[in-house]
Amino acid sequence: MKIEIFSDVACPWCFIGKRRFEKALESFEHRDQVEVEWKSYQLDPSLPEHDDRHEVDYLAQTKGMPREQVTQMLAHVTEQARGEGLSYDLDSLVVANSWKAHRVIQRAKAESLQTAESLEEQLFRAHFEQGLDIGDEQVLVQLGAAAGMTEDQVRQALDEDRWETAVKQDLATAQALGVTGVPFFVLGRKYGISGAQPAELFAQALQQAWSEFQPLQMVQPVATGAGATAGTGLNGQACGPEGCD
Repeated sequence: MKIEIFSDVACPWCFIGKRRFEKALESFEHRDQVEVEWKSYQLDPSLPEHDDRHEVDYLAQTKGMPREQVTQMLAHVTEQARGEGLSYDLDSLVVANSWKAHRVIQRAKAESLQTAESLEEQLFRAHFEQGLDIGDEQVLVQLGAAAGMTEDQVRQALDEDRWETAVKQDLATAQALGVTGVPFFVLGRKYGISGAQPAELFAQALQQAWSEFQPLQMVQPVATGAGATAGTGLNGQACGPEGCD
């Protein structure tokens, strides 16, 4: 079963949602048969590569919210993050455009979905806990290395047009699916979960989706009649690429 997670590494709820989903997936009995793919989504494409504003000022100005309300909102999200074992330091957060980071994520996916997941983790930690500039190319090289990428691979992501195209393809997919905010979880292209929901909801969704998307359970024939042995001579005839029975 495939699960796609649309996310922006500049979104504080996306990191929280990642932890809650991971908690649900860890206890899911079929977790080894679940494939998770991280998809790019950008909340604010208009940001410069680096912005000298404090996060409070940035949000107050772009969202048109009073500073006091923004401060309360950030305190709430920090508390929610703490409940998931995350140590947000929003006072040290560097406001930065996430576009380059998404290009590197796409390059990481070309290596493996596991490499991309590891890079997502590194980027979230860098942005929300370590006060690093995720719009800085050298920082991206360092984070890529921590996720198992080479410097050449990160440089390819930043220089080659195909990785920008890959980001745009994810954005187009999000639009086609009706994604208007992140995190957004798509299970088997049938079920959608919006937001950093509780782990219990993710667990319920995994069970429901699995019950519908699991492989077919074959019905075994049972022989009847005197002296018959179960299953003997009752295999239904069929045709395949090599011919017919």
